[in-house]
Amino acid sequence: MGQPFYLVDAFVSGLFSGNPAGVCLLRDEKSATWMQKVAAEMNQAETAFLLKQGPDTWGLRWFTPTTEVSLCGHATLAAAHALWHEAGEKIPVLKFRTRSGLLEAVRDGSNIRLDFPADSPTTVRKVPAALVQLLGGQPAWFGRGRDDHLVVLETAGQVRNIRADDELISSFTERGLIVTAPADEPGLDIVSRFFGPRVGISEDSVTGSAHCLLAVYWAQRLGKARLQAFQASARTGLLTIEWAGERVYLTGKAHTMLTGEFHG
Repeated sequence: MGQPFYLVDAFVSGLFSGNPAGVCLLRDEKSATWMQKVAAEMNQAETAFLLKQGPDTWGLRWFTPTTEVSLCGHATLAAAHALWHEAGEKIPVLKFRTRSGLLEAVRDGSNIRLDFPADSPTTVRKVPAALVQLLGGQPAWFGRGRDDHLVVLETAGQVRNIRADDELISSFTERGLIVTAPADEPGLDIVSRFFGPRVGISEDSVTGSAHCLLAVYWAQRLGKARLQAFQASARTGLLTIEWAGERVYLTGKAHTMLTGEFHG
């Protein structure tokens, strides 16, 4: 008997947008080696693996095609969507035990709201030469959070015009590089992109975990806790982000694109 498997687009801004994630509902315990091989087989930015641990609680792990990660927003949104819309779960709050602690997903009308740990930025005084080469000049601000480096530029156009260079980005990052600027479209507050070649993702379509850092940085800079965020990847994605002290709330929509079973 196979494992139920879904392909879900998360943080969508329309059809064929957002970030695709695999979601595998495990019938029993599987090794990390097995999960990594499945993630490589599916070749999505992230594949989420769920194992029920109680009436409202699941164990949740995330794997890129090359490595396990400690936090993933879009695959968590995809997992919650799959449980409610495909697996028939009725409970209003889903709890996930993860490497980043206990996370929750709550239905918010047609949206899903995630409760994630906030990530506070710190300034990095020395800008790597590789970053200056990538940008073609100095950033407006450079810093980092727990896992990712954060680059702030003056305009959204500068963010959109960056050309990914895996070698340059890998030379100074540990997980990924977030590039952001104030938005240039009505109804939006910020724009961003995310590059993670060190974890097998040249550019991620929509990165929920990166917005745990973006929410804190922009809330402090703009003086407002609730923001509308747009990730300017080729697929694009929309999120509402809200900073609440030690937590960040990420809200968005998801669509199931494929359903089936994995027989590996």
